[in-house]
Amino acid sequence: MIFHRALVREFANAAAATFFVLLGITLAMQLVKLLGQAAIGVITSTGVLALLGFALLNYLPVLLSLTTFIAVLLTLTRSYRDSEMMVWFSSGIPLTRWIRPVLAFALPLVLVVGLLSLVLSPWAASRSEDLRRLMESRDDASAIVPGTFRESSRAERVYFVEEVSGAENMVANVFVSSSQHQKLGVMVARRGYQEIAENGDRFLVLLNGRRYEGAPGTPEYRVYEFERYAMRVEIAEARARTPTTKTIRTTELLTDPTPRNLAELSWRLGLPVSALMLSLLAIPLSFVNPRAGRSMNLVLALLIYMTYSNMVSIIQAWVAQSRVPFALGLTVHAVMFAVLVLLFYRRIRVVSLMRMLR
Repeated sequence: MIFHRALVREFANAAAATFFVLLGITLAMQLVKLLGQAAIGVITSTGVLALLGFALLNYLPVLLSLTTFIAVLLTLTRSYRDSEMMVWFSSGIPLTRWIRPVLAFALPLVLVVGLLSLVLSPWAASRSEDLRRLMESRDDASAIVPGTFRESSRAERVYFVEEVSGAENMVANVFVSSSQHQKLGVMVARRGYQEIAENGDRFLVLLNGRRYEGAPGTPEYRVYEFERYAMRVEIAEARARTPTTKTIRTTELLTDPTPRNLAELSWRLGLPVSALMLSLLAIPLSFVNPRAGRSMNLVLALLIYMTYSNMVSIIQAWVAQSRVPFALGLTVHAVMFAVLVLLFYRRIRVVSLMRMLR
């Protein structure tokens, strides 16, 4: 029918605009967070884009679910405000006839959400953890950030570099403070570079500098001038990261049904189910009463969305704590389905009364 094709097209246009807005906000927040970590040397600048891509894959299921909900809600709300819905109702088309075009629009997105939550998001989380672990195992010289004091992995040295020339692997105005044999040594040099020996050991070579050495609290210090000074750079050991279920593949969650794994499984299965449920909930929630506030339906939709998402998160925590079984945790979607049926029933009655009054 005409209204079926028109609705699907309008849903798609609204979804595209909504998705790019939500994507831009998410990318901006994650980019600021990652750039802050790169500025203090937690991650490398070259790893920012990779981590940003992995984070995006983790957020995409939630973004697509919210996009589907908002697109259907805004499109049908506009139809109510422009009296288009009343024209269709006057033509004898019931509210339930909107289920088919909404499903035609939402089901492909629900399938994408299911693919992301069950397959791609765990892979992205695992790759992100591997990349972070690799960056944590960098040697001390590679972790140096220009303009920032950086402590070595064993807390034996403190580095400061004013400027780095990546093309020539040179650093300028170097400051190194080290503590050995209860003596404090401070070295300053105009230039330096990193050198790899034949056996694979890494050295930070300082050129044209001075070394001040002495015991803290005593006036006895020695000053050495050098043309070339090489210090061995230790390779940091990656810190043990707390294992997380987000990196486990879905098949492994099924084969090892521990409470934590079942909680993660309930979350992953709940994402596509909630996306489908929200798209259908948007149909009755889009109803606008001209005599009431125009934003009342949007406030109600926001409250229902927040309640639904919080209930899913709470159920996940309860399953992980073994407070409720896995099967009972899925009943939150059954409750929302009952709310959906109730809302449809109430809106159909309102539409019937409005048609009678006209």
